[in-house]
Amino acid sequence: MTSENDGADRPRANEPGGGAGKNRDAAVSERRFRFLVAGYAVSSYGTFLNMVALNLFVYETTGRALAMGLFMAVRLASGFVAGLVVGGLLARCSAKSVMLWANIGQGAVMLLLVLAPDGLLTGALTAVSVVVGACGTLFMVALRSSIPEMVGEDRRAWANSLSITGRSLAMVAGFASAGAVVTLVGYTAAFLVDMATFAVCAATVALLPIAGGKGAPGTSGEKAGAEEEAERTGGGGRWRPTAFLALAAAPGLGLMVALRGVDAFGSSSHNAALPIYSVSLDASNPAVFVSAFWCVWALGNIGAQQVVQRYAQRTGRSVGALGFGYGTVVMSAAFIAAFAGFPLAVTAVIALIAGAADGLTEVSYTSHLQTLPATLRGHAFGLSATLENLGFGVGMILVAAALDRFSPPMVVGWSHGAAIVVAVVFLLRVAGLRKGEAVEGRPDRGDRDGVEVTGG
Repeated sequence: MTSENDGADRPRANEPGGGAGKNRDAAVSERRFRFLVAGYAVSSYGTFLNMVALNLFVYETTGRALAMGLFMAVRLASGFVAGLVVGGLLARCSAKSVMLWANIGQGAVMLLLVLAPDGLLTGALTAVSVVVGACGTLFMVALRSSIPEMVGEDRRAWANSLSITGRSLAMVAGFASAGAVVTLVGYTAAFLVDMATFAVCAATVALLPIAGGKGAPGTSGEKAGAEEEAERTGGGGRWRPTAFLALAAAPGLGLMVALRGVDAFGSSSHNAALPIYSVSLDASNPAVFVSAFWCVWALGNIGAQQVVQRYAQRTGRSVGALGFGYGTVVMSAAFIAAFAGFPLAVTAVIALIAGAADGLTEVSYTSHLQTLPATLRGHAFGLSATLENLGFGVGMILVAAALDRFSPPMVVGWSHGAAIVVAVVFLLRVAGLRKGEAVEGRPDRGDRDGVEVTGG
C-alpha cells in the first residue's frame, strides 16, 4: 500500500540517489521508533500493573478506602503541576533526557517503596504518588511533542497510532495480570516487576538518538519561523505566558484543548461508576464484568489504530480535528449506552465502539497538536496534560459524591452529556472556520481541518 507522499520520496532525474537516501533515513527512523514504542509498551504494562497493585496495597496497609482516594488525588495533582512546567523544561532540556530521567525516577521510587521499613511506608507511598504522577506526565508530553522530529511530519499519524496501540496492549496485559501477580507472588514482587519495566524503557531511550526538546524545530524549513517565535515568546528558555497566549490565539485550538479536559471529566464518571454498576450485575463476582469490559474496549481501540494507520499510509493525511470532534461524540454516547442495561452481548459491542472512538480521538488530537511549531508544541501538550489531570481529578471527586445519591447511568449520562455538548460546539466552530476559508478562496489545510495553527 502506498501513500501520496511516496512519489516525493523516490529518486528524481536531477537528484541522483537523493530519494533513496531519504527512504533509507525514513526506514531507520521508523525502526528506531518501533524500538522506542516497544520500551514504552513495557513501561506502560508496569504502569497499569502498578495502578492495580498500589491501590490494593494502600487499602490493605491503611484499611481505609479514603486513603486510596487521597493517593490518587496526590498522583493527579503531581501530574497537574508537571503539565504546567514541562513546556519550559523541554525548552531547556532535550526530549531524550526528559524521557530518560522520567523512567529512572519512577523505577527508583518503586525501589524505595520495596526497601522502606514499615514505619516509613506512608512517606514512601506519598513519594510514589508524587513521582509517578509527575514523571508519567513528563514522559508522555516529551514523547508526543517530539514525534514529528523523530519520524517526520508526514508520519505523525502512523507514529501516534503505533504508540497508542502499544499502550492499549499493555493496558490489557497489566489489568488482566495484576490480580494474578499480586496473588501468586505478592506486592513486593509486583513492585519489583514494575521497577524492571521502567528500567527497560530507560535503557531503550538511552540507546536511541531521540530528537526533540530545547525548542528545536524538526526540519530546516521550520527553523526560521521557530527562531522568530522563540524571540517573540522570550527565547523559550523560561516559562512565558506569551506562549500560552499564542496558543489561545489559534482559532479553535483553545476550544479543542478545553474539550479534551471536559472529555477527561466524562472519563472519570465511567471509571468510578463501572465497579458499582458491575456489582449490580453480579454481586458475587463483579470483577468479571469490569475486566471483560476493558478488554473489549482495548480491542476496539487497537482496531481503530490499525484503521488510522492504513488511512494515513493510503492518503498521506491524518484524520484531523473533525475526527477528534466526531470521535468524542461517538465515544461519549457509547459510554452512556454502556450503562443503559442492554444485554451483555450488546454491551460488548458498545464497549468495542467506545474503544474504537477513543482511539480515533486520541490519535487525531495528538496529531493535530503536533502541527504546532516546535517552540510551542511542548507548552501545548503540557497545558493539555494539566487540563486532563484537572478534569479527571475534579470529576472523580464530584462523581464519587454524586454516586452516593444517584444511579451510575444518571451520573455517566450527565458527565458524558457535557462532553457531547462541548464537542458539538467544537464541531460547529470547525465547520465555521472551514466555511470561512472556502469563502476566502483558501485551500483546506488537510489534517488541520480549518482549525488554524500557525507559528506567527
